[in-house]
Amino acid sequence: MSNIDKKIIAYLGRTPDFQTEVKLQDDGQGAYIKEWNATDKPKPTDAQLNALSSQATTLENNAIAVANRQKEYGSIASQIEFITEKGLEAWKTNVQSIKTKYPKESE
Repeated sequence: MSNIDKKIIAYLGRTPDFQTEVKLQDDGQGAYIKEWNATDKPKPTDAQLNALSSQATTLENNAIAVANRQKEYGSIASQIEFITEKGLEAWKTNVQSIKTKYPKESE
């Protein structure tokens, strides 16, 4: 089951501020929308959110892929050092191999 935050992102087509626009709460039986202050769309129904499960799963999987890529890329300083020592083409090859290792799903 996809996380409600990713379903909301899929519903809105953007990431809302989860501190002011959309407040979620979990009282032990699963997260729910406690407060909806997003003005661009009305609060979604459970059915609307459940219909976005597939898109939410894609968003979750892509977030994991991006996090894995960032770990392997290393810091900006280490990437600059890599470029300085091995050249830009070697860096591009390295980046592409990391992207291939951690592919994103099409959205």
